[in-house]
Amino acid sequence: MSNYFDSRDFVKLAGNQVQSGKKMPGATLPTFPEQFLWGVATAAYQIEGSPDADGKGKSIWDTYAHIPGKMKNGDTGDVAIDHYRRYKEDVAIMKEMGVNAYRFSISWSRIFPNGVGKPNQKGLDFYSRLVDELLKAGIEPFGTLYHWDLPQALQDKGGWQSRDTAQAFADYASLIAEQLGDRVKHFFTLNELQNFVDMGHRGTEIKVQGKDVRIELAPGLQLSTAQVNQVPHHAVLAHGLAV
Repeated sequence: MSNYFDSRDFVKLAGNQVQSGKKMPGATLPTFPEQFLWGVATAAYQIEGSPDADGKGKSIWDTYAHIPGKMKNGDTGDVAIDHYRRYKEDVAIMKEMGVNAYRFSISWSRIFPNGVGKPNQKGLDFYSRLVDELLKAGIEPFGTLYHWDLPQALQDKGGWQSRDTAQAFADYASLIAEQLGDRVKHFFTLNELQNFVDMGHRGTEIKVQGKDVRIELAPGLQLSTAQVNQVPHHAVLAHGLAV
């Protein structure tokens, strides 16, 4: 074996050692327990692409990323890594790396193009196929119901400022549990609530290497404190209704 390891070689070796419970060559630290999950995570908008394929509706990120000046280099998630069409290849890579857990997010607007109403069966079928592929590869699926990509149709009706969005989320969560719960045993409701609340609804100023940097996320609103306070209230309500 060559003495040179690239990043993929290292991850594969580390993942295999974790699963086997054996120490890595030269390791002096205790090994991970056999039950330890060595996983990776993604977000739907960051990887899926195919923003209008098979009946998918727009999300706030589909809208926001196309506003001139909002994204560096004008980048969007229209293609990303084309996971929607190449998910089998991606799962094979995870298996090759020795991954045994995968946290992915479900695009709400792929399931409910208008946020509510009749579900899109082709969207449900995609995630069902993904879950089956993961299980076949020996990878435990962890589903995230919301990774910041609210259906644009709901945003147009008030978004997280509206109590109706909390109920819509609960209905969406119920459908996902019904359709995938026989195979997916672990779900997350809302990912990083503070980020989409603050950064999405008034922006946040932070210091990076001594410089003031403003971070803004979709939907890119500039709300008053009183208006922003409605957002986490309804988000936490959505979590409660969903579980």
